[in-house]
Amino acid sequence: MSEGFNPAELARRDTNRLKGYKELLDFYHGVHWEGRERRGEKRLTFNYAKVFVDKVTSYLMSGISLTVDPVADSDEARASARQAETALYQVYQDNNLEQLDFETEIDCAILGDAGYKVIWDQETRSVRITAPDIQGIYAWWVGDNTSRVWRIASKYSLTADVVESLYKVKAKDKIATIVELWTARDFELWIDGMQVERKPNPYGFLPFVIYPNLREPKKFWGVSDLSQIIEPQRELNRATSQLSKILELSGNPIAVLENVEESEDIAVRPGAVWNIPEDAKAYLLDLLQGGGVRLHIDYINLLYRILHDVSESPRAAFGGTERDLSGVALEIEVQPLLQKVRRKRIIRTAAYNQRNRLILKLLEKYHPAFNTGESFGDNRLGVVWGPVLPQDLAKLVANEQALVQTGIHSRRRAMNEVGVEDPEAEFNRWLEEREAILKMNKELNLRPARGGARERAVVPQAEVVEESLS
Repeated sequence: MSEGFNPAELARRDTNRLKGYKELLDFYHGVHWEGRERRGEKRLTFNYAKVFVDKVTSYLMSGISLTVDPVADSDEARASARQAETALYQVYQDNNLEQLDFETEIDCAILGDAGYKVIWDQETRSVRITAPDIQGIYAWWVGDNTSRVWRIASKYSLTADVVESLYKVKAKDKIATIVELWTARDFELWIDGMQVERKPNPYGFLPFVIYPNLREPKKFWGVSDLSQIIEPQRELNRATSQLSKILELSGNPIAVLENVEESEDIAVRPGAVWNIPEDAKAYLLDLLQGGGVRLHIDYINLLYRILHDVSESPRAAFGGTERDLSGVALEIEVQPLLQKVRRKRIIRTAAYNQRNRLILKLLEKYHPAFNTGESFGDNRLGVVWGPVLPQDLAKLVANEQALVQTGIHSRRRAMNEVGVEDPEAEFNRWLEEREAILKMNKELNLRPARGGARERAVVPQAEVVEESLS
């Protein structure tokens, strides 16, 4: 695998991509002006770029739950699917993936690419999921098929003491450069350009999931959310800075003297008296006359609208509809945002499903509760996304109740639609409550009343419906 590979070649690989990452990160953090600031120049920065990225990511990640459905129609297959789903939720909880996924999506929207590393932690005996810096990830794919990645290099830095503790290797400097080289068959570890380990890949697959923010046709690496708004953002900063300068000068007016060869002690202040020649003329320069400021404001509003258009984030997405809108009207108003979120969710669904498959493979191979030679079976993995727009929960619950009672939806499907994060656990709790209620009703039915008659048990309406359906 390492024939012809030298970690030094990574410094010359994907240079344009890495340079673009650096510029995009700087822009997100407010470095919008090009060149050095000139003396007397006023530079204002209104970082709408950061606001757009954070806002779209919040809409994108508004509620996620996973599903595991068996391919075969049997009790054994359904039990295996439930076991796999429970195991996945446990891994999600152990790795705090809700927070990790949100932070990774911020990076993905800024840089245009992101990824996860899924490995088995021998020390904790558990699956460990991390989000490596995409600036240190290099990928090789087969020919022109970008969907078939056969080798991945992960480059990062560690301090000398950490390197010695982890790998028993003394680094040359205070900071060591680590390169992990992976294929489905082999693994290599390089430290400061020296190969210190080479062995067969213990997993048998590439433990990485790399995905784009938005896919550009025929290309492996993705497109950043910032690419389209860089120029409008810079022009907005320039226009507002120019208007601010005009207003500042108008508040401190310039004295204009005509037919005056010399001037002394000319000061603009309340009650000031100027002595000038008879044929001279003096006045204050009014930069706001003729409605010139209105042109600047109209131009700024135009730039503001362009920013919303090219970012596909209408003003309504920020809560500023300026009028009452019905549910359908609001959906039409924010349709560009909904379409952008949907494009992103299609890509994320495939990435999260791939990550879940890697998790299940590691659990089957290493976890003591599952590495008995049995597998989780053939299952369909899915991701259920929460609604982007606010929902009328009462109406949604009523609709799902009708669908469940008529047998169109299962209870688990209804809980997914309503937004329950863990439908399986919630369904088990419902079963426990139902069993407790039925047991209590049975005991009340068997208990004699004071007059010798038996007490009549009060059965909740939900249980009446359940018994009638069964």
